[in-house]
Amino acid sequence: MKLIVGLGNPGEKYRNNRHNVGYLFLDYIIQKKEVSSINYQVSSVKPFKRDKYSEAEITEIKLNNETIILAKPQTFMNESGRAVKKIVSSMKYKVLIMNDMFVVHDDLDIKLGEYKIQLGKGPKLHNGIESIEKALGTTEFWRIRIGVDNRDSENRMPGEKYVLQDFTLEEKKTLQSNFDEILTTFVRKHPSRA
Repeated sequence: MKLIVGLGNPGEKYRNNRHNVGYLFLDYIIQKKEVSSINYQVSSVKPFKRDKYSEAEITEIKLNNETIILAKPQTFMNESGRAVKKIVSSMKYKVLIMNDMFVVHDDLDIKLGEYKIQLGKGPKLHNGIESIEKALGTTEFWRIRIGVDNRDSENRMPGEKYVLQDFTLEEKKTLQSNFDEILTTFVRKHPSRA
C-alpha cells in the first residue's frame, strides 16, 4: 500500500493555481487509465470523498493491483501536516511506512516542465512541506517536486504571489506532458508490490 498526498488549497478560487499542482496531479492519476509505455493499469476508481476525521478528500485506487491511497488535505497549504498526520496515524492506514508516502507539491526552485522525485529532500522553502515535516517529526518521506517557475527573469514576481496565480493555457499543456513523465518515472522506480 502506498499513500500519495497532493498538496494544494481547497475551493474553486484556487483550483488552477500553481500552488495546487499536487491536487491537479492526483486528478490526472485517476483520469489516466492506461499508459502504453509502462505497465500501468488503474482500476476501482472512485471519486474523492471528504473524510471529516483526516480533514482531507480521499480515494483509493488499484494501480497494477496494489492499493494506492490518494489524499488532498483540505486544511489549506500551510496546515497540511495536520491532515497528513491524521491520515498516517488512522487505524485504516497505519500499515504505511514513510518509504511508501509520496507528497506531490509545487516547487519554485524547479522550472516549469521539470520535476524531481526525492526522498527527504525538498525546496528551500515550502510551508506545506514544513508543516508535514513538523507534524510527522521526520523529513524521511518521498517528495514529487513539480516545477512551476515560469517567471520572466528580468521582472520576477514574488514567489508567494506567483504561486497563487492560475496556470496559463500554454503552461497547462506543458504540465500535462510533465505529468506523463512523472507518472512513468513513479511506476518504474516504485513498482507495485501486489
